[in-house]
Amino acid sequence: MRRERGSGRGRKAGSAKLIKLGRPDHRLGRFVALALAVCAGAPTAAMAADLPAPSLPPIYKEPPAVYNWTGLYVGGNIGGAWSGLSGTNYSDTLGSSFNGATNLQPLGGGQIGVNYQFSDRIVVGAEAMFDWLPGSQLSPVTATDPTGTISADVTNLSERWLATATGRLGYAWDRVLFYAKGGGAWVAATTPAISVGGAPASFASVGNTNSFGYTAGFGLEWAFLNNWSMRAEYDYIGLPDQSYTVAAGTPTFGGDVITSSERSLSIMTLAVNYKFGGW
Repeated sequence: MRRERGSGRGRKAGSAKLIKLGRPDHRLGRFVALALAVCAGAPTAAMAADLPAPSLPPIYKEPPAVYNWTGLYVGGNIGGAWSGLSGTNYSDTLGSSFNGATNLQPLGGGQIGVNYQFSDRIVVGAEAMFDWLPGSQLSPVTATDPTGTISADVTNLSERWLATATGRLGYAWDRVLFYAKGGGAWVAATTPAISVGGAPASFASVGNTNSFGYTAGFGLEWAFLNNWSMRAEYDYIGLPDQSYTVAAGTPTFGGDVITSSERSLSIMTLAVNYKFGGW
């Protein structure tokens, strides 16, 4: 009976020991797996650190619009006109000497025109301009006879209005336009008067009171708003010679023919234009 008990206790104790030795320990395996994972991920992280940062797509910015000078325009102008009235511009059949000063007259008026701009910045156009000259000559042209004793004063030599029709050719830098122009000009002048020795006299005939000539000029224009522009312009107007025949019976100068040559006008204007869009 004792052996059986002892043997029973022995078997139970042995069984307990076998259970303890047969249970697996997973901690070592987990540590090894973690170490392998770290070693495998280290090169990948190093390679990722060497890669360039991802770039964002470029942001598109629309280029600023370039101004287009194409279109019909109207506007107004003010300025001044002067002519070279000097002794070199006058002569007569008596051989008198002449004296006269360059004069300046105010003017004002308007213009209408059209432009077309090509893609290479070249601008072509046409314009008609009309101006009124309300002023008068500042000083008369004085003729002194060959003896130097009698003088005649020719006055009222002003122009009343002028009109031009021109073609234009320009080059544009966006909103700035430099141009040249040329064409025909019509000038209407007042009827001149004459006095001899301080006494009123008269002309028997006056030629070319209303004159047709040519014009050429240049200007610089700036479009300060989408439809508005301002410009400064110089124009030269060449006119034909004009002659005045003094009435017969006038003391000393009766029947004398006075000729005015190189009747040029210089005009400087400032203008503002409004453009009606383009096409």
